Amino acid sequence: MFKSRRIAAADLVHLERIEAVVRSHFSLDPDALVLVSEDESRLAGGPERMTTILFWTDQDQRNKVRVFKPAADVQATDMPAPWLRGALLEDTGADCC
Repeated sequence: MFKSRRIAAADLVHLERIEAVVRSHFSLDPDALVLVSEDESRLAGGPERMTTILFWTDQDQRNKVRVFKPAADVQATDMPAPWLRGALLEDTGADCC
């Protein structure tokens, strides 16, 4: 289910850049949890790599953004409008991690 992943320093730069963009774009608190990952796409006919961004606005409100590009190609213009933040909420239920 989980596998160890090594992240190259060059990739880490892009993930940290995206985290900063998300924090600024959605006006998140400095202590808000933001997770950014680049993964192989599992979508048939989709791109080879995609970037997944998770962030929490409250303890129980997880938001999710998927950008169908590798992290190196993700820009601020790829983020949805900040007023759409409510549409990014994931209904994970109380049993989620």
